[in-house]
Amino acid sequence: MPQKKADAMQELPYERFLRFGPENLTEAELLAIIIRTGTKEKSAVQLAEQVLGLAKYPKEGLLGLHDVSLEELESIKGIGQVKAVKLKCIAELSVRISAATARAGAKFTNSGQAAAYFMEKLRHRDTECVFLASLDAKGQLIREKKLSEGSVRTALISPREIFLEALDARAVNILLVHNHPSGDPSPSRSDMEITAAVRELGEKMDIPLLDHIVIGDNRYVSFREASWFADKN
Repeated sequence: MPQKKADAMQELPYERFLRFGPENLTEAELLAIIIRTGTKEKSAVQLAEQVLGLAKYPKEGLLGLHDVSLEELESIKGIGQVKAVKLKCIAELSVRISAATARAGAKFTNSGQAAAYFMEKLRHRDTECVFLASLDAKGQLIREKKLSEGSVRTALISPREIFLEALDARAVNILLVHNHPSGDPSPSRSDMEITAAVRELGEKMDIPLLDHIVIGDNRYVSFREASWFADKN
């Protein structure tokens, strides 16, 4: 009898999906459909709740699952390698869908908009990443590309690589964005040097560098907003 009761509980999320649609299911119920089976002690929903509990602050629920490792997932009794891989795939798909949705409507007419777009993507990384945003004449994002991911202290990029990507994207303007894992977005000497080099080459190629934004922990520095990016006379 207890096993039959557990089986009924495991079927419930699937039945609720058919009756009410996915929008009316909790995150645990949605994951339970993927997990499919529980253990003798726990239903699939209870396993899903345990999986979601692995998410680390400040990212909670499904969003936080992206940062949970396979090893952490497999540490839960009832979550083997196959289920853990499926869960990681779902987490990755959710991030990509979210990014694609945001990218489709992304328009950068000021530094704050660009910083907000990249903030959650970069603020929690423990290595320095450099992104290039290729824009059309109206500031609409055409393409974003990670140019490099380096050590905790530095990520190496070259102006040549930047403009090869900008030309391939048919960019009219470009933005550079990178993070400081320390959380302090104050530009370094190398940040200023690469900005000057890219800006100079951009003027020659008629693909202006509109801004270079450095992301810290929930804050940013914009070269255009600060004196480091003063317009030339």
